[in-house]
Amino acid sequence: MQAPRPAPAVDAELREATIAVLRERGWDGLTLERVAQVAGRARSTLWRQGLTRGVLVASLVGALAADFQAAMYPVLTGGGTGRERLRSGLDALCDVVDRHLPLMLANDESFHQHTAPGEPPNYLGPFIRFLREGAADGSLTPRADVVAAADVAFNAVAWTYVHLRGRHEWPAERARALVVGVVLDGIDAVEPEVAPAGQTPTSGKEPA
Repeated sequence: MQAPRPAPAVDAELREATIAVLRERGWDGLTLERVAQVAGRARSTLWRQGLTRGVLVASLVGALAADFQAAMYPVLTGGGTGRERLRSGLDALCDVVDRHLPLMLANDESFHQHTAPGEPPNYLGPFIRFLREGAADGSLTPRADVVAAADVAFNAVAWTYVHLRGRHEWPAERARALVVGVVLDGIDAVEPEVAPAGQTPTSGKEPA
């Protein structure tokens, strides 16, 4: 039986061009021809190299899924209460977002794309587990069923963090502390910030 051919390599320039087209047109408008134009290459050249739209998408979302799994592994195999593990998991999610921020800014469907054979990545699975553990050990009291609570926590942290990091240009440490703090502890438990006169903490970029 002949071994399957390895997937064609997608270099950094092509990944950047793919993300640029995603920002311009979304997943439905992503074509090999447009990526070639943005990258300054001939479509026929990319085609001869074995590159297709599917290969480009797989390169981006595959790297995202693999990074997420690697980031969650030490949290899943570590100790602590459910609450402590949930916080560590949300921190790890922010790490992943930072490493894939251009893709996250280009399109908000990145976690829903899947091109590899088999089951799609289970992005909510770790957070469902942490919430169940927290409910069992008394360190957390979910206000909804754990699946819904995990879905809200994941998306509230991931996409708020994307916006604050990419649009408001907040430093990672500040954005993470406040986003994870509000989601995990509730807004009443977050220590208020003192903003410069005439500016609120969430208006515009991080003060110099």
